[in-house]
Amino acid sequence: MKLYIKYMVSQRCKILVSQELRKLDLDYTALDLGMVQINGDITLEKRTLFGQNLLKSGLELLDDTKNILIERIKTAIIEMIHHTDEIPKTNYSGYLSEKLGYDYTYLSNTFSEVKGTTIQHYIINHKIEKVKELLLYDELNLTEISHRLHYSSPSHLSNQFKKVTGLTPSFFKKMKKKRQQNLENL
Repeated sequence: MKLYIKYMVSQRCKILVSQELRKLDLDYTALDLGMVQINGDITLEKRTLFGQNLLKSGLELLDDTKNILIERIKTAIIEMIHHTDEIPKTNYSGYLSEKLGYDYTYLSNTFSEVKGTTIQHYIINHKIEKVKELLLYDELNLTEISHRLHYSSPSHLSNQFKKVTGLTPSFFKKMKKKRQQNLENL
């Protein structure tokens, strides 16, 4: 039996879910971001208790099919942007369709209806968060970051970064360095 979990977006969340499953003596075969595959069936009592325990940690057990699909879309995007350096062989719409087994138009319409924003905006926001992270690490230059995140050029990345944050990547990087220096001087 598959259970879908909202806000499960990191390794730390997976560890927490695993601990909760062990507390309830629930055996599972797979534990991925946003999903756990339980061996056999789960009693209503254990499912309720599992859901309550997850809520205490800021996670939510999902029942509604649309919300489950939205979480699967979000999880696929987060995995694609934050947890892999592998370049997708298709564009984002093709990747999501293939990964989730639905036509992209259906995914897009459902996502927009429930979240009030487009999948494309969600992807852009996560890409910009990843750019910020990579800029702070200071290991890659803007050209390398743009390639890693599949931008057509560093200027395209810079324009999108400025549109979302109001800052250029270089100003963002300088601002963060200045803040770190100020903290070190305290």
